[in-house]
Amino acid sequence: MTEPTSPLQIADFRRFWCARFIAVAATLSMVVLLGYQTYDIARADYGYSRQEGAFLLGLLGLAQFIPLLLLTPVAGWVADKFDRRHVAAIANLTDCLIAGVLAAMTWLEALNLPILFTLAAMHGGARVFLGPSMSAIAPNIVPAKLLPKAIAFSSISWQGATVIGPAIGGFAFAEAQWLPHATSTVLLVMSAALIMSIRPVKARQSAVPVHPVRQMVDGAKFTFKHRFLLGCITLDLFAVILAGATALLPVFARDILQVGPEGLGIMRGAPALGAAAVALILSFRPLENNVGVKMLWAVVVFGIATIVFGISRDLWLSLTALVVLGAADMISVFVRSSLVQLNTPDEMRGRVSSISGLAISASNELGEMQSGIAAGILGATGAVVFGGVGAILVTALWAWIFPELRLAKRFTSEYLDDDPPKEKPV
Repeated sequence: MTEPTSPLQIADFRRFWCARFIAVAATLSMVVLLGYQTYDIARADYGYSRQEGAFLLGLLGLAQFIPLLLLTPVAGWVADKFDRRHVAAIANLTDCLIAGVLAAMTWLEALNLPILFTLAAMHGGARVFLGPSMSAIAPNIVPAKLLPKAIAFSSISWQGATVIGPAIGGFAFAEAQWLPHATSTVLLVMSAALIMSIRPVKARQSAVPVHPVRQMVDGAKFTFKHRFLLGCITLDLFAVILAGATALLPVFARDILQVGPEGLGIMRGAPALGAAAVALILSFRPLENNVGVKMLWAVVVFGIATIVFGISRDLWLSLTALVVLGAADMISVFVRSSLVQLNTPDEMRGRVSSISGLAISASNELGEMQSGIAAGILGATGAVVFGGVGAILVTALWAWIFPELRLAKRFTSEYLDDDPPKEKPV
C-alpha cells in the first residue's frame, strides 16, 4: 500500500478534522455569546457601568480558569490512561448540556449572572479534559513525518470554525437569542459521534504499574525539566495573558465601535480568518528553517497588532488589526505545537498536552481576567494597548532567558537535553 503524503488521505484524520471543526464552531459561538449576554445583562439588568461590566468579563474568564487549574493534572492522566476518543466525546457532550441549558434559559428569559458564571465554570471543566485528549489523538492517527502538516490542517479546522461559529452565532442571536445555543447543542452531539467513529487511540502504557499520582507528577517533571519545552509553553502563557484583547470585544462591540452582537461575531471571527489563511499556506508549505526565530517574531507582530486594535476607532482598521493578530498567532501556535508534539514521547503526550493546554487556557482565561482588571483601571483602550506592549517585552525577555528557542532551526525531536524520566512503581 502506498504511504499517504497528506493527512487528508487518512480516513481517521478526516473524521478528526470534521469533529474538531464542528465542536469548535459550536462551543465558540456559545462562549462568545455567553460573554456578550453576561456584559449585556450586567449593564441592562444590574445597572453596572461600562468599566464594571468590563471587570465582570474578567471575572467570567477567572470562573472558566479555576476548573482548568484544579483539574489539569487529572485530565492529562486520564488522556494517557483511557481511550482518548471516549474522553473527548464525554467532554463534548458536557458542553452540549451547557448549550442546551443556555438555550432553554434564554428562551425563558431566566438568565442571570449566577447562572452564567456557573455555566462558564462548567465549560472550563469540559475544556480541561477535551484539550489533552484531542491534542493527543492526532499523533496517533498520522505518521510522524506528516505531523506538522496535520497540525496545520487541524489549525485550519480550528480557525475556520472560529471564523464561522461566532459570526453565524451573532447573526442568529440577533434573530432569536436562544437559536445559536440550540444549534450548538445539536452540533456537539454530531461532533461526539464523529470522534467515536475514529479507531481506538489509547496511549502506550508502562509495563510496570505506576500509581496515578506518580504519573501526574512525572508528566509535570518531564515538562519542567526540559528548558526547551518549558520555554515554548510559557512564551504563549505570558504573552497572551498580557495581550488578551478578545476578552474586551463585547465592550468594543457594544459601547466603543457600537456594532452590536452582529459586529461582535465578525470581530471575534477576524483573528481566526487571518489564522486560517496562514494555516492553509502552512499545510502545503510548512516552515522548515529558523523556526524558533520566526515564532518569536510572530509574537512581536501579535503585540503590535494588539496595540493598533486598541487605539482604533474605525471598524475596518480594527478588523484588519485583528486579522493580522490572528495570522501572527497562527505562526506562533504552529511552530510551538509542532515542536512540543515532536519532542514528547507518546506515553507522555496526554500529560504534557494537559500542561500545555493549561498554559494556553491560562493565557486566555487569565488574560481575560487581566484585561478586565486593567480595563477597570485604565479603560478598555488603555488595557488593550498595555497588553500589546507587554507581549512585545515578554518576547524579548524570553528570547534572552531561553536561547534554545532562538536556536531551534527545524522541526525535529532533537531539542531535549536528555532522556525522559523513567516511570517507577510506587
